[in-house]
Amino acid sequence: MSTYTTKQGDMWDMICYRLFPDVGKEMCMDKLIDANPEEINRTVFPAGVVLRVPEISVSVVNDLPPWKK
Repeated sequence: MSTYTTKQGDMWDMICYRLFPDVGKEMCMDKLIDANPEEINRTVFPAGVVLRVPEISVSVVNDLPPWKK
C-alpha cells in the first residue's frame, strides 16, 4: 500500500481523480475512505495529512457494442 500526502484544500474526490485517473473518482472514493477511517470526518484536508492509498484495479469490459469498439 502506498501513501499520499495531502495539499491544502484537497478533498476526497480530488485526491481520487489525481491518483486514479483511469478509474474515476466515483469508483474509488469509498476504497480510499475505508483505508483511512481516522480521516472519515474530513471534507477539506489541510496540508501534510498522510493517507494510505489502496491498490485499485481497473476491470476491462470486453462486451462493448460495435460502435464503441
